[in-house]
Amino acid sequence: MESSIRCMPSWTPPSPASKSSIHSLFVVIAPALIPIDIQLTKLRITLSFSDGEAARHLLQLPNLPSLPNLPKPTLPPFPSIPTLPQPTLPTLPATQPSLPKPPLPPLPSLPTMPAIPKVTLPPLPSMPSIPTIPTTIPSIPFLSPPPGN
Repeated sequence: MESSIRCMPSWTPPSPASKSSIHSLFVVIAPALIPIDIQLTKLRITLSFSDGEAARHLLQLPNLPSLPNLPKPTLPPFPSIPTLPQPTLPTLPATQPSLPKPPLPPLPSLPTMPAIPKVTLPPLPSMPSIPTIPTTIPSIPFLSPPPGN
């Protein structure tokens, strides 16, 4: 279905002296008449219309004709894939023969470390004893509860 867009004859374009102006017009798309706003800014034209109006007018379009059922073409069968011969692999021995191990070179001798002289330190001074702090609180007469009768 081919849709045509054309302006109604009552619309007049803005004068060249105006920098930006908004004009209302009606656009005919197929059989539907949709009011839109057109904004001319220098050479850019912006068309805008609400989604609701567009959807409502699209619902008013006539039903499209259904496509005819076309016969399915018959395809030739796929060619068969030939079976490739399997090569025979030689059997491996159950155990691998041991290979001779090459002798390892001797480890180099480590240099000896010189002896470090031992230093004797004077004994530490004895610490003064810390007085013990009593863990019980002495009873103070004016803070104690009165004796029970």
